Amino acid sequence: MSIPNTDLTPVVDLLAERGTGPRRARRPQYRDFLPPCSHACPAGEHIQGWLAQVTAGRHREAWETIVQDNPLPAVHGRVCYHPCESACNRETLDSAVSIHAVERVLGDLAIREGWPLARISPEGQRGDTGRRVLIVGAGPAGLSAAYHLARLGHSVEIRDAESRPGGMMCFGIPAYRLPREVLAAEVRRIETLGVRIVLDHRVQDLLAEKEAGRFDAVLVAIGAHASQHIDIPARDAVRVLDAVPLLRDVRLGERPQLGRRVVVYGGGNTAIDAARTAMRLGGTESLIVYRRDRAHMPAQAFEVAEAEEEGVRFQWLTTIRDITGGELTVERMELDAEGRLRPTGCLDHIEADAVVLAIGQQSESAFLAGVPGVELTPGGGVKVSPDMMTGHPGVFAGGDLVPGERTVTAAVGHGKRAARHIDAWLRGAQYLPLQPPPLVSSSMLHLPIFSDVLRSHEPKRPANARAGDFQEVLASLTAEEATHEAKRCLSCGNCYECDACFAACPERAIGKRGTGQGFGIDYERCTGCAVCFETCPCHAIEMIPEPA
Repeated sequence: MSIPNTDLTPVVDLLAERGTGPRRARRPQYRDFLPPCSHACPAGEHIQGWLAQVTAGRHREAWETIVQDNPLPAVHGRVCYHPCESACNRETLDSAVSIHAVERVLGDLAIREGWPLARISPEGQRGDTGRRVLIVGAGPAGLSAAYHLARLGHSVEIRDAESRPGGMMCFGIPAYRLPREVLAAEVRRIETLGVRIVLDHRVQDLLAEKEAGRFDAVLVAIGAHASQHIDIPARDAVRVLDAVPLLRDVRLGERPQLGRRVVVYGGGNTAIDAARTAMRLGGTESLIVYRRDRAHMPAQAFEVAEAEEEGVRFQWLTTIRDITGGELTVERMELDAEGRLRPTGCLDHIEADAVVLAIGQQSESAFLAGVPGVELTPGGGVKVSPDMMTGHPGVFAGGDLVPGERTVTAAVGHGKRAARHIDAWLRGAQYLPLQPPPLVSSSMLHLPIFSDVLRSHEPKRPANARAGDFQEVLASLTAEEATHEAKRCLSCGNCYECDACFAACPERAIGKRGTGQGFGIDYERCTGCAVCFETCPCHAIEMIPEPA
């Protein structure tokens, strides 16, 4: 007679991971993990923390949490490409939290209410340090570094060759993305900390200015404003312009006459901005010619989509070979199996009234060539050590001047990091960042039940209305919508006192410590059953081996 296996008691696996029993093999432990949003943020913001404060209605505290790391939240809420949202674990459930939109609400609220920035007093340091720091460049990296150094008690002066502070935020980003008054308001707030900004001052001899001003350290953060050049044969050509000077002129109030048909050559965000600007200058046909396909275009997908909504057209896998009069000769390209570009020999012709080149930027760093120890790269950048110092003692570099991602947020992060290193160097110490906790992934969360909550979207002006002016394309969320959006945060890796563990523990071994204090575990009661670990939705509990 044969007995079905389903009727038999399974064989006990004595090597299996032990849970409850006469002797506890594991115990639960509360721990803070690193949420993916903060891990992805180039400025290093404590995003989860300020979202929780918005949820609780403490908007000023939330703004103060942001400005511990980033002094430009109203700017970032508009121009940051929000890698935090690409990393958000909620994306695997319904859609990412609209972090940038909530940050914009807080930034705008701070401007309206006039909330001031405050200095900090590190342990063992009171008031002004008596040390002076010169910053060359008033772009995002320079402004961020100045802000953090001023908060640490140092005297800071920024010198910039332009007529207005802000760098590419002021002269490279069109007004329909970043209104000038928003940037100006956040720059003025940095100046209230005592930061002095000297404009229309191009630094030519760095060491001479350092000595004359009795500066103890220098940060060079001049950005990448010079257009890269490409050799295109042109005979009696139509007007050919570089994208960066074009965007700069428009930001200064000029309206260059580009004609009806404008071709923009390039595939980055600057190319998108130039094409959308051409439409606002009266162009009826704005065409972006790019040598690769859409999948390999470096411009942000949402900016490409907005450009298409406004009537900008794209011609992929195409390069410009020649410009004769108002006619462009272009060659079709193709991608081989390895993704490498290959010319096809097939030529086409495009009519244009103007051609805008947007093929990249580089830094104008030639004035650093005479500084002993400073090593320049072929693209105009500067080599720095891990502490962001060049080969010349006391001369640091950051932002677009050093290799890395070229975005406003990355530059602000550079400025903060440079300020930490400069402060430590001035004190004869070394800045050592804290080792971050482990990253929490979506697979580590325990979400058997969750609510689908639709993402809040910023109102967008109709394409036919916005393409004719430079008014802002996106409007802010309301305060209620921002709170709704903040509540969508899953609090990945950090306890938010949902009481799930407290309710689930069969031994009543978990006790409340009070609001904001988390929970305690009575290990005299705990059996190591791991029910709390399996119940915790955000993975704020880990099971560790029982101490010997």
